[in-house]
Amino acid sequence: MATTNPPNANPDNAGNPGTKPPKPYARLEKWIWILIYGGLFLVIIGIATGRTDAALGWSIAVPGALVALVGFVLIYVRSRLSGGVPGK
Repeated sequence: MATTNPPNANPDNAGNPGTKPPKPYARLEKWIWILIYGGLFLVIIGIATGRTDAALGWSIAVPGALVALVGFVLIYVRSRLSGGVPGK
């Protein structure tokens, strides 16, 4: 006799201690790392471009640094949000 519910159908994972609960801020954490790595990549491209054309290099590197800074600020914001870690 087959059941229609899969074994891990419980969304809150109660009764299944081997699985991790879903992260409430997973989208924020994804964007934090996209902003940091993307911004640092633009800084590197701007530095490399600045060797041949200084104005273009600065116009690539400065926005990249600002994007990376936003990512670092979001790490701080994420640390101040409540409800991130159960039991604290």
